[in-house]
Amino acid sequence: MTMRVIVATDGSKQSLAAARQLMAFADPQKVTEVVIVAVVSPRAAVPFANELTRSRGSSGDLSFREEANNALAVVADVFDGWGPKVTKKVRSGSPAAEIVKAAEQLEADLVVVASGGKGLSETILLGSTAQRIQHSAPCPVLVSRPTPRTTPARRRAAATG
Repeated sequence: MTMRVIVATDGSKQSLAAARQLMAFADPQKVTEVVIVAVVSPRAAVPFANELTRSRGSSGDLSFREEANNALAVVADVFDGWGPKVTKKVRSGSPAAEIVKAAEQLEADLVVVASGGKGLSETILLGSTAQRIQHSAPCPVLVSRPTPRTTPARRRAAATG
């Protein structure tokens, strides 16, 4: 069995962690291609907020498409040497709709997406991109959740529990 996997990135650290999570459990012998997709949303207040390359000397003067391409490169680097062919694509439109379209067009076997890339108020008001992909994708969706921070109260509860 071979697989084509789409890994969605919104330029967040969570999307980078989602790519790493795929590598933690997937057999690179069975994954034939990883397609990394970034979506620039022309109608959004912040069409592409890339937090992956800021520490790499980004001047902040880049276009949204350049920011998306930079984020794609960072995620692609994670797969360097892993095995499968890696392809990068920037699409324009609604992130959830474009990722679902990409999954349909590319006949993807799995979509990997991060959950929790945006704030709680945005999730409540606009709905979660990950949730929309999960409900509309033509294939299984791996939703990677961020690792919860361990607070002192949680550490105490775990130690006593």
